[in-house]
Amino acid sequence: MDMAQPAPFVFFGCVELRELLGLRARDERELMEQLERAPLGAVYYHTHSVFLRHYQVTGAYPNDFANWVAAQVRDQVLGERLAVVDPFAFGSLEALRDELVSIIDHHIATLHPVPRVVFGDPFFFVQSHVIEVPTGLEARTLGEFRRCLAEVDASSIYFHALESKVRRGHPRGDFADWLGEARGRESLAEEIARINPYLGGLEEIRLRILRLVDAALGEEAQGGGP
Repeated sequence: MDMAQPAPFVFFGCVELRELLGLRARDERELMEQLERAPLGAVYYHTHSVFLRHYQVTGAYPNDFANWVAAQVRDQVLGERLAVVDPFAFGSLEALRDELVSIIDHHIATLHPVPRVVFGDPFFFVQSHVIEVPTGLEARTLGEFRRCLAEVDASSIYFHALESKVRRGHPRGDFADWLGEARGRESLAEEIARINPYLGGLEEIRLRILRLVDAALGEEAQGGGP
């Protein structure tokens, strides 16, 4: 009796459809108040999906809130406090929102007047809908997975490594799930699941996964591993 072959990994890219919410802020108190009432999709858009819009996150203010406060309000102190918030360190978008609101609240508590935009632009709240797009790439072996990962569009890294964790109910991400469950590479899967997207962006995630896969392929070539 033939053993069933494991399901292939099917790579999807994605595109983002943006929706303006009609909420805007011209000062830091308004930013806090609108953030409290905005849908969680806006929290996600202004923190997590920044990585889809900027594949290599190298700036000092890697989320929209920090960037607006620093660039438009010109409040470097609050900008830096918001910038160090790692959105992937929170168990839910609600907890992330609470942390951001708390940081702004503590910052403006003793400021009179509250810092506001003078010559810059207001902050406009946006949410988005991520639509999956077939890439035509799929992998059945670790070698094929490596080849596809190296050439796939960066939006595919976002879809499988970030979107899947936060909004599609796969806490380890699609890559780790497949490698662990379909290929029996649990150790490799755990290493990939621990990669922090906040440290470098999508291209850094790709490079780090490729290095881990290359190491596993090297071990396989020497006689071990499935």
